[in-house]
Amino acid sequence: MDDLLISPGPGAPHGLRVPAAELVEQFSRSSGPGGQGVNTTDSRVQLSLDLAATAALDDVQRARVLHNLAARLDGSVLMIATSEDRAQRRNRVAARQRLADLLRDAVAPSVSRRATRPTKGSQRRRLDAKARRGAVKANRRKPVAD
Repeated sequence: MDDLLISPGPGAPHGLRVPAAELVEQFSRSSGPGGQGVNTTDSRVQLSLDLAATAALDDVQRARVLHNLAARLDGSVLMIATSEDRAQRRNRVAARQRLADLLRDAVAPSVSRRATRPTKGSQRRRLDAKARRGAVKANRRKPVAD
C-alpha cells in the first residue's frame, strides 16, 4: 500500500505522511458475517504503528501523541483492528482511515477552558427555579391545624 497521508489540522499545519514501511499489517480470520467465506479468508486487519520510532512526527508531536493515546498504547505501539467488512481490502482502508483520524486528533494541542462568570440573567433564572421548587415542596406538607 501507499504512504498514509493525514490532512492538515491543528498541531500538524502541513499534514503528516506516515511511510508505508512503518505500518505493520497483519491479517486473520474474522468472526461475524460472511457465510462460508469467513472460514477461508483472512479479512480481519490489524494495523500497528510504533509511535516512538516513526519518522512522521517531530519531537513535540511525538510527545503529544504518546501522552494523548497513552491508554491505547502497548508500549509505544498503536494497534487498530478492523473486521467490519467481509472484504479484506475494505477493512484495510477502514483501518488506515481510523489510524489517520486517531493521529490527527492526538496531534492537536489541548484547548484549556477559559473561566467565565455566570451572567446576571442565568443567576436570576437559577434563583427563580430554586424558589419554584421550594414552593412545590412546601405545598406537599400537611396543613397546620389552627
